[in-house]
Amino acid sequence: MGRPDISLDRPRKWMRPLQEGVLPAYDEALRVIRADARRVRKEAAEQRAKVRAAHEKLVAETEAGGKLVEGEARKTLEGELEGMRERLEILEVQSEVNLPEVRWSVANAMSDLSIPSHRHLLRQRWRSDGALDLLMERIHQMHVVPDVLPVLHPSIDLHVAARLMPVHFDSLMKRNRAQRRVNTFKEVEPGRYLTPKQTRVQPKLYANVFHTDVRLYTMLLVDPDVPDEERQTYTTFLHWLKPNIPLSATHTGRIPFLNTHTRYVPPHPQRGTPYHRYVMLLLPQPPIEGYRYTRNTEALLTEQQAQLSQSIVPEEARPGFDVRAFAREWGLNGALGGGVHMWREVWDKYVGAVYRYELHTPQPMYGRPPRPDPQRETHEAPTRRKYRIGA
Repeated sequence: MGRPDISLDRPRKWMRPLQEGVLPAYDEALRVIRADARRVRKEAAEQRAKVRAAHEKLVAETEAGGKLVEGEARKTLEGELEGMRERLEILEVQSEVNLPEVRWSVANAMSDLSIPSHRHLLRQRWRSDGALDLLMERIHQMHVVPDVLPVLHPSIDLHVAARLMPVHFDSLMKRNRAQRRVNTFKEVEPGRYLTPKQTRVQPKLYANVFHTDVRLYTMLLVDPDVPDEERQTYTTFLHWLKPNIPLSATHTGRIPFLNTHTRYVPPHPQRGTPYHRYVMLLLPQPPIEGYRYTRNTEALLTEQQAQLSQSIVPEEARPGFDVRAFAREWGLNGALGGGVHMWREVWDKYVGAVYRYELHTPQPMYGRPPRPDPQRETHEAPTRRKYRIGA
C-alpha cells in the first residue's frame, strides 16, 4: 500500500499524538518531559548569550577585508567558540527532541529542517534505520569505491527518481484511485536495475541536507564500465555535469536547473557487455579560500560560495573522463561529505536510439567473435563489430 500524501498543506488527520487528559500515566510522563524541556531551553538561552558575546569579540578582531587574523591566540579563540556552538546545538536539540509533537511531525513527513531537533531526527533516521547502511553496502559491494573515487563518506541523503515504465501505470492507478494523475517518476533504490528507456529522460534528484548555511556542490553522473578496446580494460564516460549547486537544510523539493551546464546524455550500455554501473555524485565544493566548513564559518560568513569556473565538457572529452583528476583539479573531496547514488543497466534495443539521436555514432557490439567462415567472408563486406579480448 502506498504512503499517503502528507504535507504541511495536507496534514494527516488520524493517529495524531495522544491528547492530555486521556491517560493519566501519559499525562505524568508528558509533564516530566515538558519540565525537562523548559530547563534545557533555559540553559540553551544562557549558552546562546555566551556564544553571542564570544562571537562579537571575534568579529571585533577581524580585519576589514573579512579575513581572520592569523595567530595562535586567534586559533585558540576560534576553537573555544566552535566548542560553544557545538554545545548550543546539542542543547537546542535536547530541548525539543523528546516532545511528542516534534517526533510526530518528523515521522509524518512534516518536518521543518530549519529547526535543529527536526534536522537531528531526520539525520538519525537516515543513519540508523538502514538507508545509509544499504547505500554504503551497495557502493562497496559493487566497487564504486575505489573504482570511481577512493573514499566516499556521504553527509547528504541523496534520492534519485527515474521514469516509470507504462507497464507500472495500471497497478499504480489502482493504488491511487483518489488521485487524478499518476506521478510518472519513482524513487530508485541504490543498486537497482533500470532500463535504458527509463533513463531516456534525465532522472530527478532530491536531497535532505543537514547544514543550515548555503554551500555549493558539483553533480556528476558517470559510467565506469565502458570498454576500452585499445588498452583491453574499461574506461569512464561522463553523462552529466553541473557545478555550483547551492544547497542548505532549508532547500526542499527537486534540485532544479541541472541540465544547464554539461548536458545530460542518457545511459547507453554497449551490447555484449555486462551490466553497467551509473554513479551519481554530489561532491562538496571548497569554501572561500582560507576557510573550511565549521560552525564558526557558518555564522561568521554571509556567503561561503566560491564559484567554480568549470567549462562545459566537450562531447569528445566525455569518453575517458578522469573523475579523480577532475576532483583533484577543483578540490572536490568525497571524504568530506556530499551525496552518492548508483543504479545498474544492461543493453536492450532502446540503446540504439541514444547512439542515433544523441551520440550520432554507430552502435558498437562486443562479445565473442563468430567462428571464421572463409566462404562467407569472401562474399560479405566487413561489419562494424567490435570484439573485446577475453569476452
